Amino acid sequence: MAMSTGGNAGGPMSEINVTPLVDVMLVLLIIFMITAPLMSHRITVALPTANPKVADSEPVEPMDLAVKADGTMYLSDVEVTEAELKAQFAVAAAKAPQPELQIRADKTTEYKIVKKVLGDAKDQGMVHVGFITTGKE
Repeated sequence: MAMSTGGNAGGPMSEINVTPLVDVMLVLLIIFMITAPLMSHRITVALPTANPKVADSEPVEPMDLAVKADGTMYLSDVEVTEAELKAQFAVAAAKAPQPELQIRADKTTEYKIVKKVLGDAKDQGMVHVGFITTGKE
């Protein structure tokens, strides 16, 4: 019995026929090329143009709140009570544009004090709140 050692005389073909794949892709490409212009917006609206180089107004001075470890609070280096702080938050929240509240809390301050300040700021309508920290110690 003679064995053939060369080629794929009777074995399965290992080549992939890509002609049907190319045909399908070309048909899909033509379909998308025809339908893409039809998907434009039918209702026209005059859109505003943005000019990032023009500033709306002067920058607003942020509110600086310092909270010591014992719970005393200083708004712009002036000691304030909780009621005075709420009143200041209400006044600042009504301004347009609203100033940012920057909180500097001592690292040993209890979290419940900072949480109370955040809750008061939110209740009065403050939306821009940030924390000031130092770099690596």
